Amino acid sequence: MKVNQSAILSPQLAQETAHLGHLLARLRQARKVKQADAALRAGFSRNTAYRLEKGDPGLAIGQVLRYLDAIAPGTTLADLLTETDPALTALQARESTKRVRDLSAAELDKLNF
Repeated sequence: MKVNQSAILSPQLAQETAHLGHLLARLRQARKVKQADAALRAGFSRNTAYRLEKGDPGLAIGQVLRYLDAIAPGTTLADLLTETDPALTALQARESTKRVRDLSAAELDKLNF
């Protein structure tokens, strides 16, 4: 009998699987690896990679580890969870230095109430 893992997980565990998926996605983006390429390197479909990054609890831990190795060879699960990868630090720096443009006269006028 097929069991829907999402339905039997507690909200806290569902949140943890979503967080793990988010960390995998961030690491992949930081390393500038396309999702399809990472899936191909790990030996499964892009749909499985998508499910991993969304935190689908029905996937095996071996798939998570293979995907992690495809994105960042030599990186451990502990490294992922502590977010110690230098690529993640560089991604955070790139995201935090976005320029803010001045508002146009029309935009300023809309804010004036």
